[in-house]
Parts: sequence; C-alpha cells; structure tokens
Amino acid sequence: MNRLIGKRALVTGASRGIGAAIARRLAAEGAVVAINYRSGRDAAEALAKELAATGGQAVALQADVSDPEATRALVARTVEALGGLDVLISNAGVEYFGPLESITVADYERVFGINVAGQLFAAQAAAAVMGDGGRMVLTSSVSARHAVFEHSLYAASKAAVSALVLNLAPELARHGITINAVAAGGTRSDMAAEHGPHYLHPVLRDVPDLPDSVSTMFTALGRFAEPEEVAAAVAFLASPEASYVSGSTLAVDGAFM
Repeated sequence: MNRLIGKRALVTGASRGIGAAIARRLAAEGAVVAINYRSGRDAAEALAKELAATGGQAVALQADVSDPEATRALVARTVEALGGLDVLISNAGVEYFGPLESITVADYERVFGINVAGQLFAAQAAAAVMGDGGRMVLTSSVSARHAVFEHSLYAASKAAVSALVLNLAPELARHGITINAVAAGGTRSDMAAEHGPHYLHPVLRDVPDLPDSVSTMFTALGRFAEPEEVAAAVAFLASPEASYVSGSTLAVDGAFM
C-alpha cells in the first residue's frame, strides 16, 4: 500500500463515485492528489479534508474538462499546487442512452466532448509536464465491447478511448510514459442507480429487483463492482508494478457475459 509514495496525481471527476474511490486509493498508497470537480465543490473539498485527516495530502481544483483550455489550466494548476505531475487519472465522463433517431448534434458534441476530447486533451496537457515514469489511466467501458440497447453514442465514445490509449502508447513511450485505460462494468454508484435500468433490453425492464438482476444476469461474479474494486485496478496501472503495461484496456467487469 505504499507504491505511490512521492507521486503527484490528478484525478478528474473525483468528487464522487468511482473518482472519489480512486482519489482515496491513490492517497492511501502515498500519492498527493489533486481532486478535480466540475460542479461538486462541497463534495470535492470534503474529500480533500477527509484525506488530510487520515494523513494524506489533497487539494480540490475546479475545471470543466470538456473545455480544452480549462483542462490545460487544470494541469498547470495541479503542477503549481503539487510541485509536478506524475500520474493522470482521467475519470470524468457522462452517460447517454437514446435511440438513433433521437441523437442530435448537441448530444454528440456533449458526449464526445467530455468522454473523448476531454480525455485526449487531458493526456496532451499531462504529457507536456510529465517526466520519465509518468502514468496515465483513461476511462473506457465494458460498453465498448458489448452491445447495449440504445447505447450507441456512449459506446462509440468509450471505444474511441480504448483506441486512443492503444495508439498514444508508442508516442508516449518515447518519453517514458505509459498510458492505459480501465473498462469497468456495472459499478455500485449513484450513476449506476440512475442509469442501471437502461442497460436491460426494454422487454426485460420489468424484472423485480432490477439492479441485482442486471448484475446476476450479465456478470459471471453475479454482482456489481464496488468503486473500490475499480480503484484498485487503477492504482495498479498507476504504480511502478505496471511499468511494462501500456496501450491496454483492462476490463474490470466481473467477466461480463
């Protein structure tokens, strides 16, 4: 649990859910953490205080990662606050469900602007300030590999993230930086509670106890992941132990079927 001592990490979308669990895990492993948030200021500042109270060091930084200029400024503020940047965890993202006929240009620009451009330009800004041994972990999804009803726009954005890490790996390797992605399946969070029912085909949505039914039907382990389990995978990819892993998308999905 001391793999990240002395490392300086930025976690985007870290005020709640998986992002908050990642921030806690990195801090527990010794990293100093910048907790990025878009609108959840109170939650982000409370998390920073929580980490400080348990012996960690953290700072909350506001930025909307759908804006490339704001993302570049966020990385610059992180470097200023932490004294540098060794680890980028690009976790911020947005869900979307909708049939083909309802998708608008605004929907496309919002989903790809956050899920793809937001991660691309975070990686670009981080690469400019990272040194040898830098780690980047982006966020893909099980939806990039498995069809879900009326989920095409979101799934396409997450497939693009996996393509990004695969193709950025050789570029970043020249600077001693690794880049990977984590593709989580259903994870117990407020986002899962809100969107979980949509992951079933419409004919199955009346099944009783829907959240448990989804996890039982579609994962070999028969349950949702806990945010801490996804965070553990991210911490591994951010650690020196993953020094020979780059360009990969690690599935954390309970053997999604």
